[in-house]
Amino acid sequence: MSAKLSQTAENLIPSEIRKISAAVDKRKEQGEKLFNFTIGDFDSKVFPIPEGLKEEIKKAYDENLTNYPPTPGVSDLRKSISEYMKLRGGFEFSPEEILIASGGRPISYTVFKTLINPGENFIYPAPSWNNNCYVNLMDAKHIAIETKPEDNFLFTASDILPYIESAGIISINSPMNPTGTAFRKDTFKEILDVVVEENKRRKKSEKKPLYIYFDMIYWLLVYGETIHYNPIELNPEIRDYIIFMDGISKCFAATGVRVGWGFGPKEIINKMSVILSHIGAWAPKPEQTALARFLRKNDEVDSYLDNFKEELLFRLKEFYNGIKKLKNSGHDVDAIEPQGALYLTVKLNLIGKKTQNGKILRSVDDITEYILEDAKIALVPFYAFGASRSSVWYRLSVGTCSRDEVKEALLNLKRCLEKLDN
Repeated sequence: MSAKLSQTAENLIPSEIRKISAAVDKRKEQGEKLFNFTIGDFDSKVFPIPEGLKEEIKKAYDENLTNYPPTPGVSDLRKSISEYMKLRGGFEFSPEEILIASGGRPISYTVFKTLINPGENFIYPAPSWNNNCYVNLMDAKHIAIETKPEDNFLFTASDILPYIESAGIISINSPMNPTGTAFRKDTFKEILDVVVEENKRRKKSEKKPLYIYFDMIYWLLVYGETIHYNPIELNPEIRDYIIFMDGISKCFAATGVRVGWGFGPKEIINKMSVILSHIGAWAPKPEQTALARFLRKNDEVDSYLDNFKEELLFRLKEFYNGIKKLKNSGHDVDAIEPQGALYLTVKLNLIGKKTQNGKILRSVDDITEYILEDAKIALVPFYAFGASRSSVWYRLSVGTCSRDEVKEALLNLKRCLEKLDN
C-alpha cells in the first residue's frame, strides 16, 4: 500500500495532540470522569462566541447570502479587518493586502506554498504548533531550534543566526502555542533586525528574500504587563518581508466558525489568493458578512474580550499558583507564569518515581499515562510539538474547564503526586 503513496504523504504524521484528545474524549463518552486539558479549543457552554456575532451569522443566513464568496474574501470584511487591525494594533494594511480564508490553517499553507521552495531551510522553534508538519508538506528542510525554559521557550536572534544564510522562512508565533509565553520587545526586535540585515545582503546578489511568517492568532489574549508588539513599529523595514496570520478562532472562542485572514505585501497576498482559489478553502460567505458587521461594534468587542480574558486568566493563574504550591512543598514540578493565549507551561519531572503498584516512571509517556490514570488529568507533552522526547514539560489548556474544575483537578494532582515514592 505504501508504495502507491507520494513521498509527501509518506512523510506526514498525524497530530499527536488530536490523537491524545480523541482517546480522552472516547473515554469521557463512556462515562469516565476525566479532565481533558489537551486540545486548544473551548467548551462552547463555558465559553460561547459573542452573542452579537451569533446574531449576525443568523441574519446573514436569513438574507440567503449562501453563494460563493469572492476569492480574496468579501470586500466589506477586508475593509472591516483593515479598520479593526489599525484600531487595535496599529497595523496599517489596505483591504487589498488582506486575504480571507476558512481559519488560519489555509493561510499557513498558502504562505508556505507561496514562499518556500523544496529543500529550503525552514526555521521554527521546538516546541511549536504544527511547523514540523508544514515543513513536510512543503518538502522543505527542518531547522528546528530547541528552545529553553529560561528563555520562556522562545528562540533568540543568536539561536537562528547560524541558519539564516540558506533559510527561506522563519516561523514565529507570539503569544505562543504551546507555551502561553510572548516575546519581549528587545528579543523580538533583535530577530527582526537580523532578518532585515540578511535581506540587505541578499538584495545585492538578487537572491530570494528571507521571510518571516508571524502567527498572531492569540495576540489579543495577553495578560498583566505582557505587550503584543507590532513588528513593523519595531523595525519598519521588515514590512516587505513579513506575512501575518490572524483570525477569530481564539480571541472570540470561535474555533468552529472558521474565519481567518492573512495580511502582508500585496504581491504575496495576490499569489496566496490564487493558491487559495485552487484548494477552495474560503470562509463561508454568511460568516464573512457577519464578522464584517460585528467587528465594527467596538463596545461589544471590548466587552466580550474583557470578560473572556478575565475568565481565562483566572483559570491560568489558579493552575499556576497551585502548581507553584506543589513545587514549594517539595514536588519536582513547576510552571511558567502565564503571559498569553489559553495555555500554561507545566513541568512534571517524575522520571524515576515509583507508583503505589511498584511501577517506575521511566519515560515521559509513563508520566503522561500515570497523571491520566491516577489524577484523571490529560495533558500534552511538549514532544507532541516537536520538542525532544525526553522533555518533561507539558501544555495545559484551560479552554474546556469551569472555575470549579480547576480546584478539583489541582486536588487530584496533589493526591497523585503524594502517592509517588523516590
